[in-house]
Amino acid sequence: MKTVRKKLENFSCEYPLEKIAPLDSILFVDIETTGFTAKSSSLYLIGCAHYGEDGWYIRQWFADSPDDEKDLLVAFFEFAKAFSHLMHFNGNNFDLPFLLQKCAQYELNYTFDSFEGIDIYKRTAPFKYFLKLPNCKQKTIELFLGINRIDTFSGGELISVYHDYVKKPTEFGLKALLQHNFDDMQGMLSILPILSYYDLFNGGLRAKKVQANYYKDINGSKRQEVLINLKFTSPLPVAVSFGSSGCYFTGRELEGTLKVPLYEEEMKYFYANYKDYYYLPGEDLAMHKSVATFVDSKHRTQANAANCYTRKFSSYLPQWEILFEPFFKREYKSKELFFELTDELKTDRTAFTSYAKHIISMLSTSY
Repeated sequence: MKTVRKKLENFSCEYPLEKIAPLDSILFVDIETTGFTAKSSSLYLIGCAHYGEDGWYIRQWFADSPDDEKDLLVAFFEFAKAFSHLMHFNGNNFDLPFLLQKCAQYELNYTFDSFEGIDIYKRTAPFKYFLKLPNCKQKTIELFLGINRIDTFSGGELISVYHDYVKKPTEFGLKALLQHNFDDMQGMLSILPILSYYDLFNGGLRAKKVQANYYKDINGSKRQEVLINLKFTSPLPVAVSFGSSGCYFTGRELEGTLKVPLYEEEMKYFYANYKDYYYLPGEDLAMHKSVATFVDSKHRTQANAANCYTRKFSSYLPQWEILFEPFFKREYKSKELFFELTDELKTDRTAFTSYAKHIISMLSTSY
C-alpha cells in the first residue's frame, strides 16, 4: 500500500464551508474501484481532501494489489476519526455503501454513524430543472460553473490501467491512477459553490426592499406587480433566472429580484363553518345566523360550502399553500389561493422574507 499527501497549491474555496462546520472538521472522500459491486470488484484507491495547517491537502491510499484492500480501509477509517463531517459526491449511492460492504468482507467494524454526511449530488439534484442542467453529474456541474477539466483517462479505461499495473507496476500507471482521483477530489472542492443554490432554496435569503410596479402585458393591458429585492446568505456563482405561475426570479452573486403579480379585484373569503350561516341571494353574501335571523326568511337560505362567503375588493398576492390568513379565492372550486396586501403587510420585511421563501420553494418544484 502506498500513501500520498499533496497540498493544493493556490487553491481557495469559493463557498463559505464554515456555515456547515469548522474547516478542519470536514473530510471529503472519493474512491476508485474496478467495478460497481463490492463482492466482484476491487477497491484500489481512497482519496480524501481536508483542510490542514496552511491550506487544503489531498491524501490518497493506493493498493499495489487487491491484497492491500484491508490496509486501505483501516488507514482511511483511522484517519477519518479526527473529523465530524463527511462530504462526497453521490457517495450515499456508491462510495459509502461500497466501503461498508468491503468492511463487512474483512470483518471490520467501521461505520459512518458518527459522521454528519453531506452529499453534494443529493443537495443539487432537486434543483436540476431550475438550473437548466441536463443532469447532475460532477462534470456537468463543473461545466455549469465554468470549470473545464480534461481527463486523460475515463473511469472505464482506468480499470484496465490498474489491472495492468498489478501485473507489471510502472511509474506511468501509478501516476495516471493517482492523478485521476486527485483531479476528482480537486473538482469536488471546486464545485462547492453549487451549494449556494441549495442554501437559496432552504431559506438563505431575506427581503431588502418591496415596491409595487405597473407594466403592460403583451396585449397592452395595464398590470401590477410587486418587486421584492433579495439578499442571499451565499453568493450565487452563476446568474440564474426562472419563471413560473406568473412569478419571475433573477439572481446574481448576493442579490436577486422576485416579480410577483398583484391583483386588484374582488375576491371571496369562504367561511368554514357554513352550517352557522345563511346565504342572502339578494346581497350575494353569507351572514352569521346570530345576525341573519332578523332577515326575512324569504330573503335567506341555509348556506352551503360553495356560497358561504363574503366579498371584498382589494389588492391580492398569490400563495401556493396557506402562508397568510385569511386566504381568499375567486370561486369555491378554484385551486388558486390569495391573501390581501394590507397597509400593515406592505412594511413588514419579515413577512415578505417568508413570502419570498414561499415563492422560491414553489419555483424549485415547477417543472
